[in-house]
Amino acid sequence: MADTHCRADGPDTKDPGCDALDCSATTSAGEEGTPVIWKEAPKAITNPGWTDWIPVSGPTCLYDAEPENVLANIAARILTDFRQLPVNPGSLEAQPFPHTLKGGPTNFYATAGEQGFDVTILGQAVHLTATPANYTYTYGDGTALGPTPAAGYTIPEAEWLNNETRTSHTYTDTGNYQANLTTSFTGTYSVNNGPPLPINGTLDITTPAKTIQVWKTEKALVADTCQENPNSWGCPGTGIH
Repeated sequence: MADTHCRADGPDTKDPGCDALDCSATTSAGEEGTPVIWKEAPKAITNPGWTDWIPVSGPTCLYDAEPENVLANIAARILTDFRQLPVNPGSLEAQPFPHTLKGGPTNFYATAGEQGFDVTILGQAVHLTATPANYTYTYGDGTALGPTPAAGYTIPEAEWLNNETRTSHTYTDTGNYQANLTTSFTGTYSVNNGPPLPINGTLDITTPAKTIQVWKTEKALVADTCQENPNSWGCPGTGIH
């Protein structure tokens, strides 16, 4: 509820911050707001008493005609607002890239991170946080991994094609494969600097496809190096890899 009496420390004690708060109209034709302190009480208590109502915000301005409905109205629409946020999905990275080898583990990892947004919903200041929680790796050859909480990680170049990580994948045939990553973000929101509340639902974002070129290796004895003979077998530009 929104306590229009701004009582923070007792039933007869008004928070002085409410008297100092300027709740001027936000538009030329709008009405002035009302200084309030938001409070919450356990749903299990049928008729909460004074001590059951705990402040969850400091003094803030309320412009809604029905103050008691604002938090419920925000909660009813918060998932929709969450899914409209410009969340950066990060990218799907591969080692090695763009070329990898048939039969060797290719290391994949995600780069998405936690992000925060400050928006106004129904006249109230709302802070939302989007946190990557699960990942689905689609490798482009008909196989996938996930959903999994493993974001993966970079490995030294000396370990490429040798170190199999939790998010690695081994291609069994040569060719070009379109790999992508779907990241599932969970969220929280807080109203007027109140405590963070969980958002019941996720925001799932898929990255653009990344082409993975899978080659095979062949061994041969040659008479000279590519510096000595640029057209020698296996040298760049000869079409033999």
